[in-house]
Amino acid sequence: MDSRNDKSSREDRLAAKLRENLRRRKGQARELRESGDDGVSKPSEGR
Repeated sequence: MDSRNDKSSREDRLAAKLRENLRRRKGQARELRESGDDGVSKPSEGR
């Protein structure tokens, strides 16, 4: 049963890291939107 607990704790750690990463990326995106066009912008048209 240790392997089951190890797998569960690993999944919990991964889920926590994913949530943390998502929050960080959302925050960065929000900052970019609020700062306007001061940052690097992607071209609006295709290749």
